Amino acid sequence: MIETVSSPEALCRLDAASLAEAYKAGRLSPVEVTQACLARAEEINPRLNAFTFIDHEGALAAAKASEARWGRGEPHSDADGIPTTLKDIVWVKDWHVRYGSLTTSDALYEDDAPAVRLLREHGVVFIGQTTMPEFGWKAVTDSPAFGITRNPHDLSKTPGGSSGGAAAAAAAGAGVFHLGTDGGGSIRIPAAFCGISGLKPTFGRVPAYPASAFGTVAHIGPMARSTADVMAMLKIMSGRDLRDWHQCAGILPPLQLTSMALNGLKIGYWRQPPVGQVDTEVASIIDSRIAQLAAAGAEITPFELPGDDLLALFHAHWFTGAAARLAALPEDRLERIDPGLLEIAREGAAMNAIQLVQAQVRRADFGAAMDAALVKHDFILSPGTTIPAFEAGAEQPAESGLKRWTEWAGFSFPINLSQQPAAVTPCGTTKAGLPVAMQVIGARGADSRVLSLAAALEDMFAG
Repeated sequence: MIETVSSPEALCRLDAASLAEAYKAGRLSPVEVTQACLARAEEINPRLNAFTFIDHEGALAAAKASEARWGRGEPHSDADGIPTTLKDIVWVKDWHVRYGSLTTSDALYEDDAPAVRLLREHGVVFIGQTTMPEFGWKAVTDSPAFGITRNPHDLSKTPGGSSGGAAAAAAAGAGVFHLGTDGGGSIRIPAAFCGISGLKPTFGRVPAYPASAFGTVAHIGPMARSTADVMAMLKIMSGRDLRDWHQCAGILPPLQLTSMALNGLKIGYWRQPPVGQVDTEVASIIDSRIAQLAAAGAEITPFELPGDDLLALFHAHWFTGAAARLAALPEDRLERIDPGLLEIAREGAAMNAIQLVQAQVRRADFGAAMDAALVKHDFILSPGTTIPAFEAGAEQPAESGLKRWTEWAGFSFPINLSQQPAAVTPCGTTKAGLPVAMQVIGARGADSRVLSLAAALEDMFAG
């Protein structure tokens, strides 16, 4: 049972289950919670630049409608009245959607994306739209349209990306549910950098429309301050939508958090990414957490990714996707594009059809090998990222010698190629106070098991 909330800051930190309980009992109103979250969003935005838009009028109207439903005992769901943010990449009726770009229209959208529609039908309150890099092309968050987004743990650092605004907002207490997208780590990387939870679901679990230019590496998923809230959000944004042809026509297993016993679990420890090196402090923290799991009875064995040159394989998909996205723009708008995005798009445009088909075949082989690996292992665990957050406004750490963000995202992008569910959960901090996370990977369809283990780890690592 919730005691009286003493401050607006504390109100903004309540989880979805606590809010639903309080709404039902009449101890809190969706209106007062929404007002607190709107005020928090306004307070943090000058420092963090997490929001492109804060919708006071729409949010309060939705909150009043939610308050009335709870008063009648007829909420749309347990999530009715939960403050929620949406990334500047999904269609939202009556909002502008700019994709972090100066090249897009400022027209209001006439329809919701499928995930947005599902969230709206369950009664959540949309408080605002969060920042992202242009068209979501990189794993940090700065854009020509909205500038640099910063990490709440250290304003000089990046929150990661491309769902960096969502992660920063979540960590700062501006909203409970946060919609993100993940094409190469864009949910998991900012969740790890900002010390929150996030899930890249099994591909197709959450419907998507229109189809991403980056193809079937791109997923939509939930971000929140806790694994329980990630699951609560996933439940209501999952489902079939006939506009999404890429969705499997079959039924995925139901979603539910369950108690996860660690004793006897067969865990593959993926310690070395396919490209780049792991920061020594990150490696030390993850090693110590893996030792805790072993002490709890988990069977830990080393795991190496199947296949080779996965960076080039991912680039074949990502760079051609960038080329396709920019090909839809008039030539005279290209001068406004982020130079890094323009570079990878030109590399993608230089690929021929045979190379792309060969990349698709290699991807299928890799995905099948990963499916086989997750028959032998209950889970694969790894660091959430190879490095902690670095300087804001840069694609890679200064003086690292790295050329592209993918070279430090080696624990992320391979799992987009194979489409397994992957969650991150905080597991420690560096000496500088920057969050470090562990990644939990499971078999396709096993989102509930992945989140159940993530919840168990969240409890263990918080102790």
